[in-house]
Amino acid sequence: MREGVSKRKQLIDTAKLPETAVLVGIMSRQQEEQEVKDYLDELEFLASTAGVITLKRFVQRMEKPDVRTFVGSGKVLEIKAYIAEKKATLLIFDDELSPSQIRNLEKETGVRVLDRTNLILDIFAARAKTAHAKTQVELAQYQYLLPRLTGLWTHLERQQGGIGMRGPGEKEIETDRRIVRDRISLLKEDLQKIDRQMASQRKNRGELIRVALVGYTNVGKSTIMNLLSKSEVFAENKLFATLDTTVRKVVIESVPFLLSDTVGFIRKLPTHLVESFKSTLDEVREADILLHVADISHPNFEDQIHVVNQTLTDLKAHDKPTILVFNKIDVYTFEEKEEDDLTPGTKKNLSPEQLKKSWMGKMGTSCIFISATGKENVNGFKEMLSDMVKDLHTKRYPYL
Repeated sequence: MREGVSKRKQLIDTAKLPETAVLVGIMSRQQEEQEVKDYLDELEFLASTAGVITLKRFVQRMEKPDVRTFVGSGKVLEIKAYIAEKKATLLIFDDELSPSQIRNLEKETGVRVLDRTNLILDIFAARAKTAHAKTQVELAQYQYLLPRLTGLWTHLERQQGGIGMRGPGEKEIETDRRIVRDRISLLKEDLQKIDRQMASQRKNRGELIRVALVGYTNVGKSTIMNLLSKSEVFAENKLFATLDTTVRKVVIESVPFLLSDTVGFIRKLPTHLVESFKSTLDEVREADILLHVADISHPNFEDQIHVVNQTLTDLKAHDKPTILVFNKIDVYTFEEKEEDDLTPGTKKNLSPEQLKKSWMGKMGTSCIFISATGKENVNGFKEMLSDMVKDLHTKRYPYL
């Protein structure tokens, strides 16, 4: 009896243990090691956001992924040995895998295999709180699942049979596909209703100028939202803290406007998510002014700016009046060069003042450096924003 209780306790304790993962990426000839390291840093941050502990990273230099297992057979054996030794429970890849690659890798390693898209979808599913966000995420999950049905269940190759089941010989996989397609159609109908409701809400907001916060995930958009609107929008140091759009009325120097906080962008953002979050991203499309927030303390902030600009271009929202807000200036670090160091300087060697005189500072009134948490240069930021809102309102409604 005591032994049975002990076993049950052991099972409970095991269930509480966090999942452990091995991360895998590939490096092409054109890429530098630092770039791949930064990509895997982000993948590890994604895994951490999902509650997964990273044990080790594997990188293989190759021009194109292996058709069968994404990485080479030798690397698969190396990964398999490490997983067996450390008892890892997950294998996570930094790129999207085909259904057959996932199936082959799971057979070879004996653990669950996730690709980057699957991991992001899992985080979105965990963070979706409202019915709207849950519907959007569920739609993206089913769209991701549909082409991958073949490898998910062992019964899918059997044909249905038995009393009352002697139909035209439809395979179970076709039944499952039909169920998923029906669910996708239903979710799309639900989202169309939500889209109409949200479009109606936007029309009812009157003649106020609309400002939208955009930027890479975890750059401080929600913190800036709280700062400007004096509200308590959820913000934390994790990816995708905000999924639902939050809209607040803000008044700065007697100038009222509507401020919206939107979902953060990320490198290789799954296409299904962009499609299913259309109604949320409409806040960006229909905004009059964009506040593009960038984390200047991040080593790859220029790449992040490029990713956001590309996403805005895809959304056809790239030509709007924009203020580029460089946030987190209080935690920006740099390595000052010694006087006798004759090697070419990089952005790592630029002080905040020198940084402001670089291409960023030359952008004129559309660029500002602040710290939302440290309240640095916040008044200057508010003044710049209110001037832009006031100018746009005067042009649009000259007789008001």
